[in-house]
Amino acid sequence: MSAASQARRLRGSADLQILALERGHHTSYSACGIPYLVGRTVSSHDELISRDPETFRRDFDIDVRTGTEAEGIDLDRRTVTVRTAGEGAVEEPFDELMIANGAVPVRPDLPGMDAPGVFGVQTLTDGIAVREFVDTERPRSAVVVGGGYIGLEMAEAFVQRGMEVHLVEAAAEPMSTFDPDMGRLVHDALVKMAVQAHMSEPVTGIETGPGGAVRAVVTDQATYPADIVVLGLGVRPDSGMARAAGIEVGPTGGIAVDPRMRTSAEGVWAAGDCVQSLHRVSQAPVAIALGTHANKQGRVAGTNIGGGYARFGGVLGTAISKVCGLEVARTGLNEAEAESAGFEFETATLESTTRAGYYPGAALMTVKMLAERRSRRLLGAQIVGWENAGKRVDVLATALWNSMSVEDVAAMDLGYAPPFSPVWDPVQIAARKLAEAM
Repeated sequence: MSAASQARRLRGSADLQILALERGHHTSYSACGIPYLVGRTVSSHDELISRDPETFRRDFDIDVRTGTEAEGIDLDRRTVTVRTAGEGAVEEPFDELMIANGAVPVRPDLPGMDAPGVFGVQTLTDGIAVREFVDTERPRSAVVVGGGYIGLEMAEAFVQRGMEVHLVEAAAEPMSTFDPDMGRLVHDALVKMAVQAHMSEPVTGIETGPGGAVRAVVTDQATYPADIVVLGLGVRPDSGMARAAGIEVGPTGGIAVDPRMRTSAEGVWAAGDCVQSLHRVSQAPVAIALGTHANKQGRVAGTNIGGGYARFGGVLGTAISKVCGLEVARTGLNEAEAESAGFEFETATLESTTRAGYYPGAALMTVKMLAERRSRRLLGAQIVGWENAGKRVDVLATALWNSMSVEDVAAMDLGYAPPFSPVWDPVQIAARKLAEAM
């Protein structure tokens, strides 16, 4: 819808007809807000909706058809096969086609995965279903499968709803996009926040009780009681329809696009979680499902469809989350990614405080940085800490975007006052420590 809106701003209704197909029933909503809807930080799902279908029809003259699914693309005939619930399939012609069908959640083929009480949380409809289940069934125990961003946020939501919460993760530490030493900090904090974290325990199945409802989650080591289960095992690009049409799909499984969001097929564009992007540090293709990337890519595609000119500059994978007050953030490459990309690098880890140590409310935070040995260029950073720690990642993302050295980061003129940071901000101390180690 970012692409459709931007194209409409550049070309009026008389010049461009726009048809938007949506399998679900909602448009332009914040999927990132779903955990906060479940935890009642957000009171109603309506608050997560930026523009509903009627708004697009009325204010943008975009023909939005909800409950309608695209089933196939015929590039030779320039048509899309479309099916609306309860109706037969029809062919819709196109001059320009925008593919933005997102990602498919990972759902392992294990016993009990389809039992009542087992949920994914990819779409707003999913979030509404979880919220309604918690409100009406009042579960006492919850198991979250997967220790990534969604897993942490859903664990927090269930803690806020007063449940006993187990978080089960196959890896040795939560947050697989972090280095293990930083993931361990998250693990330790989870335990202190009444989240029972079980690492290195792959799920082998789900037990059901009377009526087939979920009763427990079984791992290769133990069984954990569950009245509700949420799967947070990540996603993969939904590129199957594009591949079937003969559109190039890259090594990540995402649709291959150029910086203008053009696919290999003439007049076909793609953006969002279904595409692969260029990582600005490694210069390798990556598939990173984040709303920040998707919105920017959609706007770029819409600008080009509308007759303008725009390019997408690539990604750093900058992300931030929190669980019960603990803030976690990262940008650029972690150690495994830097090694895979062929970099020789050094690391430095610093423990500091979020404010001047003498100022009330000062809390601990840990910053880890990676830099290339020869060029001394910053390669990536991770932050784990308490209030006011996480958003410091934006300073480091800006440094990465502009290929700055660790000396450049240490020398930056950042704002200081005791309520906000020590006189040397932790990100600058970490950069200075890294520069001295190289």
